[in-house]
Amino acid sequence: MGTKNLTCVTEFLLLGLSDDPALQPLLFGLFLSMYLVTILGNLLIILAVGSDPHLHTPMYFFLSILSLADIGFTSTTVPKMILDNQTHSRVISYAGCLTQMSIYIVFGCMDSILLTAMAYDRFVAICHPLHYPVIMNPRLCGLLVLASFFISLLESHLHSLMVVHLTFFIDVELPNFFCGPSQLFNIACFKIPTSAILMYFTGAIFGGVPVSGILLSYYKIVSSILRVPSAGGKSKAFSTCGSHLLVVCLFYGSGLGVYLSSDASRAHRKRAVASLMYTVVTPMLNPFIYSLRNRDMMGALQRLLRGASKSQCLCHLSQCAG
Repeated sequence: MGTKNLTCVTEFLLLGLSDDPALQPLLFGLFLSMYLVTILGNLLIILAVGSDPHLHTPMYFFLSILSLADIGFTSTTVPKMILDNQTHSRVISYAGCLTQMSIYIVFGCMDSILLTAMAYDRFVAICHPLHYPVIMNPRLCGLLVLASFFISLLESHLHSLMVVHLTFFIDVELPNFFCGPSQLFNIACFKIPTSAILMYFTGAIFGGVPVSGILLSYYKIVSSILRVPSAGGKSKAFSTCGSHLLVVCLFYGSGLGVYLSSDASRAHRKRAVASLMYTVVTPMLNPFIYSLRNRDMMGALQRLLRGASKSQCLCHLSQCAG
């Protein structure tokens, strides 16, 4: 069979979730509603943190940046999927595929590092409460966010360099609804051994190091909480970590399995569903997890919505008076 280098391939065909025409209107409505809920929920988190002085703390600062990254993460894949559903075309250009993959990696890696920074924040708050304001100062928080961004750019650049050297068959089908690095690597007809080693090495480094940091932070947290004599004190300490732990489990439970999978030829629909959990469902659930389990965040959201409704009423009254 004839082959072309990636630089000569002009387009890819995204297989998506389903070929059934009867399901397309249902999928369109489902994905559009999930996308809108994701955008609205994360924007509310950002606005609540920015407008409420009680939430001007490191934990909520990281949460607002995480919400911003989730908006970018979801917007990298879902709008294209919705557009494909309406135009009945699942073709993506070579340049569009590489661009989507690069942005997808940037925001995905940022999510991972920010979750690690939030775990470290909880570790300092629980294990070193007296030194918390000194350690988690605004300068360190800003440096952690900048570091997460530049590390994410580095990972994206490394993956792009590796993908460029892959060789593909002329008719290229991607067994997913977006261009991911593991999907591109798995459909290559000729894999350079060094590229394969680098692909999984970078995945282990950029995925394994944050996971190790989270596990180490929670090991220290649990050890510290177990030394608290009162049951009420233990419950209060664990409650401050519950939302973060749930988000970590959702993010890594769905993400690592998709990224480290090595066989794209079997059950690609199941793989696409797992990718959907990783790229759409998790960012959509994050605002609910952090708000419904957090009284401070719920109070800030209620004050934000009340303020918005009052402003709308005043504007309406002024228009009527005019």
